Amino acid sequence: MLLDQRRNNILQLVENKGFASLKEIAEEVGASESTARRDLEYLEALGQVRRTRGGAAYVGESLSGFDDRRNFAVREKQKIGRVTADLIGASETIILDGGTTTLEVARHLAGKSLQVVTNSLPIVNHLVGVSDVEVVFLGGYLYPRTGVALGELTVAALRQVHARRLIMGVGGITSAGLFNSNSLLVEAERQMMASADEVIVVADGTKLGHSELARLCGLEDVDRLVIDGDVSPEWQELLNQAGVELIIADQAMPALAR
Repeated sequence: MLLDQRRNNILQLVENKGFASLKEIAEEVGASESTARRDLEYLEALGQVRRTRGGAAYVGESLSGFDDRRNFAVREKQKIGRVTADLIGASETIILDGGTTTLEVARHLAGKSLQVVTNSLPIVNHLVGVSDVEVVFLGGYLYPRTGVALGELTVAALRQVHARRLIMGVGGITSAGLFNSNSLLVEAERQMMASADEVIVVADGTKLGHSELARLCGLEDVDRLVIDGDVSPEWQELLNQAGVELIIADQAMPALAR
């Protein structure tokens, strides 16, 4: 069993049960107790489990299912996807993070002769039929709930990549920065940011003022934020001070239509 797969199997076991003993974990993944103990140390460092005497308890947040999230704020994500795709020039290499909003970006990329690097199986499934888009799928352990590749193999593959832009979704945005719902995602996303010249975050308005388990980065690490609907003057000022270019999809859509 691959290292990333074993660790994710341990995480799922502890998440499903709430608590699992070291012996139970070792038997479940077919590893020695010393190996299972090292895996628990790794997961504890990510903030996903808390080691206890004789086992581990789950303290992280679940990665919500892709289909569940895809049906939320559909129209807003469609607007964001169209406006974001318009920012991308022909013949660029871009990284597309996994997520339902970035999938909407992928739906508007036809005709641009792009090279798209992604860790998202849903995005690959969509783009594989687009003749003028070359797809590079990042390896790694495929998380079954979301269809997103995670783990050390994914991060290692990203170190070999250089892209003009990264288009990335997030779980929440506060004055403290960007957050996501699972620490396993943050590892890959940080390397995505390091591999791209420009970071574009796509998010619906519900993400503003909302925090999640794992902090990804500060606001100053983002170049552009594409969001739907109205943004309060307070948020506009905060983003401006951080050097983030704010693009409001509802305002940009009429311009695209002309």
